[in-house]
Amino acid sequence: MLSQAFMALTDRLDRRFGWDRLPPPLGVLTLIGVRNRLRQRNLTDTGLPAASADLIEKAGDPAYRSRRSLDGTLNDPRSPLMGGVGTRFGRNVPLAETFPDPPAGLLEPNPRTISRELMTRERFTPATTLNVLAAAWIQFEVHDWFSHGRNEERNPWQLALAEDDDWPDRPMTIPRTRRDPTSDRDPGTPETFVTADSHWWDGSQIYGSEERFASAVRAREDGKLRIGSDGLPPRDLERLVDLGGVGGNFWVGLALLHTLFTLEHNSICDRLRREHPGWSDDRLYDKARLINAALMARIHTTEWTPAIIAHPTTRYAMRATWSGIVGERLGRRLGHLGPGDVVSGIPGSRTDHHGVPYSLTEEFVAVYRMHPLLPDEFSLRSVTGGELLEERTFPELGALHVRERLERVGVANSLYSFGIAHPGTISLHNYPRFLQHLERPDGTRLDLAATDILRIRERGVPRYNEFRRLFRLRPAQSFAELTDDPQEAERIRRAYGGEIERVDLMVGLYAEPKPRGFGFSDTAFRVFILMASRRLKSDRFFTRDYTPRMYTRAGLDWINDSTMGSVLLRHYPSLAPALRGVKNAFAPWARVG
Repeated sequence: MLSQAFMALTDRLDRRFGWDRLPPPLGVLTLIGVRNRLRQRNLTDTGLPAASADLIEKAGDPAYRSRRSLDGTLNDPRSPLMGGVGTRFGRNVPLAETFPDPPAGLLEPNPRTISRELMTRERFTPATTLNVLAAAWIQFEVHDWFSHGRNEERNPWQLALAEDDDWPDRPMTIPRTRRDPTSDRDPGTPETFVTADSHWWDGSQIYGSEERFASAVRAREDGKLRIGSDGLPPRDLERLVDLGGVGGNFWVGLALLHTLFTLEHNSICDRLRREHPGWSDDRLYDKARLINAALMARIHTTEWTPAIIAHPTTRYAMRATWSGIVGERLGRRLGHLGPGDVVSGIPGSRTDHHGVPYSLTEEFVAVYRMHPLLPDEFSLRSVTGGELLEERTFPELGALHVRERLERVGVANSLYSFGIAHPGTISLHNYPRFLQHLERPDGTRLDLAATDILRIRERGVPRYNEFRRLFRLRPAQSFAELTDDPQEAERIRRAYGGEIERVDLMVGLYAEPKPRGFGFSDTAFRVFILMASRRLKSDRFFTRDYTPRMYTRAGLDWINDSTMGSVLLRHYPSLAPALRGVKNAFAPWARVG
């Protein structure tokens, strides 16, 4: 009863005043209440197949419980398939609300028209509180969290084009999302979709999710990953990347972070080797992966997220997610207090799926479409003197040019160049033009903005107003309420023929006025409140098994003592002048020279 009364009170405060307008202590309590309410009402199970006898047997074997599996299975021994590769995305809205429109309505308004009229970058609008490393980081993390795999080749969506559209092919075709191969659904139930990555926060973008790649990246000595004499991953790994799939999105920004955390893995191995000289290659590898993945989760929670939602309330709330209200310093002295997560944070607390088997959700995928962060052009400069080395467009930093660029410019110079440059704001009319005419390494071309809009519709994610209703937020009653820019409101009205209920989720998210210090909308934030903590709270390696016995004392100290800045300096000490005085490595760095 007390819990329900608390949630009712915080819900009323949020609706009446808004959490971001309350004093920070009261704002944090309000967010806790909002999160608890969302856990009750906005987690929907899409079903999980029965585990095989072999997997059930492995779940009872202690040897399999002491490491992350390659495919994400065995995280929860009682439900060994949960979160694994090939399992379904869940939902944050009732299943009855996830039926897509009929095909004709699903293409209206035309996604290509919305892309051209509301998304096209008219001039670059920078996010001056962030650096481009923050833009690369979120793509790096997304490649760990979710992928729908290769699209279907049959029966693509076909978009009619306006007479003045310069797209080379008519009509524009967009492949359909791969359907759920495990589904034997009744025709009266909505479609489901499965992930090609595990649902867990497990560093799979580095370590791989299938045996061929995972084996190829290992050095098979001292638990380490392979790195070339030039300080870059070996060339032969490039042959294992499917450029027609997610690998085709690779670019210099991702390469920098892949290289950085490959080196970090190897440094962790060195530390573990000193502490445990008798350990085997496999054991060193498994423990280093656990530590490296947890370090990335901590950096994302306590550094990247407070950088992009830099409101005093959310800064404190994200730190408390990891360290609790006692804080990091006192928490180290006292240890984890009790099984809950409010006092001492989620790591080390009780595992809790909140009544629904864990998975990432289609709504979570939908709100993480942040491509406006990417700038069109890059000035690559020297970290020692600041002089200009090269100027490149984004396509010149793409998958086919990564090694050439890094060999010419160097990793440290590239990191510095990203650290001093600004990404774009996540807003309308700031979508990179090159992504609206993207030529992928396999020769296919697409308008990524139009594809993003269609994907959200196709997968049954509600449009903006209905989405807000389902998260207990007030819908926009008019186009003037969508945005604080009257001219923008009129452009949206024309694009949607005056039908406010047809406004796409992505358009509404980009148009919506943001809380102070926020890089994205409050509507999107509601999904993050729910799912960002869930990724930690459901994972036993971040909860009940976040212990010295699982990680080693040295491993936990490594996680606690490291920041993004210290990781950068550990491997590229020449960055020290640029990082001097910088409290958050995702904020703009100091210029040298």
